[in-house]
Amino acid sequence: MVRITREIAINENDIEVSFIRASGPGGQNVNKLSTAAQLRYDTRRLTLAPDVTMRLASLAGQRMTRDGVIVIHAQRFRTQERNRADAIDRLIELLRKAATRPTPRRATRPTLASKKRRLEGKKRRGNVKATRRPAGYED
Repeated sequence: MVRITREIAINENDIEVSFIRASGPGGQNVNKLSTAAQLRYDTRRLTLAPDVTMRLASLAGQRMTRDGVIVIHAQRFRTQERNRADAIDRLIELLRKAATRPTPRRATRPTLASKKRRLEGKKRRGNVKATRRPAGYED
């Protein structure tokens, strides 16, 4: 069992990792070795609160299929073991991010001093622009 939070834990047997050939430039072994890891995790096996499920879907974006399967490609490293560990770490980080509730924004008003500073800056800028006009031009 991999512990995500106090309430959420996933079974390691539910994580499917397969190895594919890495894309992009490489040396002689890029066409011979399958070092890139493709992780697939079905989120339907995990019981999550509705708000966590919504956050997970929005955070996963294109990485989540319509069936609720998260697909993560890891090809950062040159060995299968490190790419596998990287893919699992990224899945855990994604689930942890989805489990944390965002802090609600508290509406605040600007202080009187900040309003005065803003108006002073506007007056100063207006004076700079007014001095650029020709002297004889009036509306």
